[in-house]
Amino acid sequence: MKALLSHRSIRKYKSDPIDDSLLQEILTAGTRASTTGNMQVYSIIVTRDEEVKRKLLPLHFNQQMVVQAPVVLTFCADFNRFNKWCLQRKANPGYDNFFSFFTAAIDALLVAQNVCIAAEEKGLGICYLGTTTYTADKIIEVLKLPKGVVPVTTVVMGYPDEHPDLTDRLPLAGVVHYDVYQDYSEGDIDQIYQHKESLPLTKRLLEENQKETLAQIFTDKRYTLKDNVVFSKNLLRVLEMQGFMNNDRTE
Repeated sequence: MKALLSHRSIRKYKSDPIDDSLLQEILTAGTRASTTGNMQVYSIIVTRDEEVKRKLLPLHFNQQMVVQAPVVLTFCADFNRFNKWCLQRKANPGYDNFFSFFTAAIDALLVAQNVCIAAEEKGLGICYLGTTTYTADKIIEVLKLPKGVVPVTTVVMGYPDEHPDLTDRLPLAGVVHYDVYQDYSEGDIDQIYQHKESLPLTKRLLEENQKETLAQIFTDKRYTLKDNVVFSKNLLRVLEMQGFMNNDRTE
């Protein structure tokens, strides 16, 4: 509970390496995550090589923690291994479709979260990189991912060289529904977002971005319609390239 409630995204790291035995312990904890049908349709690419990290750097929008952190973990949806096992055991795999990708992506994210919690419990810092799916096609090239494998998220890991404040979170009333979904009234929205909108950080962001509301920073600056469409098309192309869009096949 302490590790969970103390989570901070760390973006500055010491140069200290992570001991092999500690890394193996953390990765083993990751593999104890829940998985669909106990198939474990994911893979974890552990990157320590400086040259490979430099190749990954621009694909993560030049966030320096990619080369600064001693370990970069790329979590992939992976049916390549499972498909090969099926074929070698006289079974006919039917996993070249979007549903199977979604299943494998869930598995990959569950193991990633387990790894992050285990790392933080051991005094390490982590940071998720949401840029992975933006440039999945190029990450596939750098990491030499075969057909049936798609990168889903990346986590940098190392010993923290900063101690940032906890990031704000919405109140439980804003995200938890009991028994059935209870839709939000205008008053509910005002109450749920009141704390976030009143933070000094929000005031600073509004001034820096010359916007009237925090929501406009998200829609007009951070996650725009234009970018969302571009990244969506690219990811769909990647899924087709990696063999996950054969949704009309029935045999």
